[in-house]
Amino acid sequence: MEEYDLIIIGAGGVGLASAMYAARLGMKTLVLGHSHGSELPVGGVITTTNIVENYPGFTKISGMELAKKIEEHARSYDLVTIKEEKAVDVEKEGQCFIVKTSKSGKEAENTYRAKSIIFATGTKIRKLPETVKGAREFERRGVNYCALCDGPLFKDKIVAVVGGSDAAAKDALVLAEYAKKVYIIYRGEKIHPEPVNLKRIEKNPKIEVINNTNIVEIKGDQKVTAVVLDNPYKGSNELQVDGVFVAIGHIPLSELAKKIGVETNDKDEIIINHKDSSTNIPGVFAAGDVTDKPFKQLITGVADGCTAAYSAYEYISKNKVVCK
Repeated sequence: MEEYDLIIIGAGGVGLASAMYAARLGMKTLVLGHSHGSELPVGGVITTTNIVENYPGFTKISGMELAKKIEEHARSYDLVTIKEEKAVDVEKEGQCFIVKTSKSGKEAENTYRAKSIIFATGTKIRKLPETVKGAREFERRGVNYCALCDGPLFKDKIVAVVGGSDAAAKDALVLAEYAKKVYIIYRGEKIHPEPVNLKRIEKNPKIEVINNTNIVEIKGDQKVTAVVLDNPYKGSNELQVDGVFVAIGHIPLSELAKKIGVETNDKDEIIINHKDSSTNIPGVFAAGDVTDKPFKQLITGVADGCTAAYSAYEYISKNKVVCK
């Protein structure tokens, strides 16, 4: 069984930055990430962002390029091993931890041991509720979850973005580069993106916001042709669209952490000490979107990931952790 000082579960920007810092502290580190099915590749959720303008050192850079730079930095250290394997089980063994993984995303195939763990598992996309008729039926046939990935398929089409966050606004702006019309459909009084993106939305003639409204049904034949709204828009509850892009938030991937007793809040976010990124379980740390950090950005996650790596180093050193 391969043994490491630190295993980082999650190979997004936060996990990779944690590994880079751990290596600088002399820790033999394993990063586990995977891209099975609809899961994100190494680099994580930032790879689905078109343009990043709020990461220090880069005035403007694509999310994919930024992720690649962080990955290359992590791989430059001999002490860092990155494996595209899914962690399917974690167990406590004395002072240490056993992590079982799968290359196929199903049954456990490999087993590793570590003196400490960092959960940088991030989140998964929140889908439209099943109560929305047609939401599952038309997935990948007009219902989409990645504007950057699928936007080019809707050139000169009419599309709707569901959600009112900054992510929804960014999706609308990306889609406006291709579609002839973009509706933002939001259940609240007004959308709430970052001010700079709100201004961009307001200035874009292709984008129109429909507030206080939910989609209750998605219609179509082979592909999406319309959505049904719970409030009439311009005298009709039916809106003709060719595609629906969903941006209604994410669900923390904290299941494995909870299995070994890590405490979470009512949102299933891992509760951390914001001073050192520690959890309630000695030797277990967490960083990034999976945690209860209120302000979730790559830059804040990277900072907490580096703190988690340092805290893991301190924990192992002070407790003289030995795996038996």
